[in-house]
Formats: sequence, structure tokens, C-alpha cells
Amino acid sequence: MVLENITYFQILGKPLIMYGGILTLLLLLFTASIAILNKKGIHTIPFQWHQRMAITTIIFALIHGMLGVLAYF
Repeated sequence: MVLENITYFQILGKPLIMYGGILTLLLLLFTASIAILNKKGIHTIPFQWHQRMAITTIIFALIHGMLGVLAYF
């Protein structure tokens, strides 16, 4: 019951889990763009940030997935 309340907490009329999914997708795209830009020789963002962002993306994806699954238990 508590996780369901957190998962479906309304922010601007949309559930929290939707914003979590959007944030996770944006983190994934940003992580990939770091690797792609560095491979092309554009070093605006140092490559060491790729690993940091990958770890952050995995953490957000796990939280997003757990909220989605555990809301039904």
C-alpha cells in the first residue's frame, strides 16, 4: 500500500513513476552520448564521466523497476 502510494504520487497530474522512467531514459541517452562524442574526438565531457553516469543510470533504472513491480504486491 505504501509503495503504491509512492509510485502513483501525482505531480502535475502524472504519476511519479512516469517521471522516473523519463529521467532514466534521459540518463541512458546522456551516458551513451558521452561515449559517442569521445569516440568522435569531442572531449567536452571527459570519458571518466561515462562510468559515473552508467552507475547512476543503473541505480535509477533499478529504483524505477522496483517501484513498478512492488506497487502490485
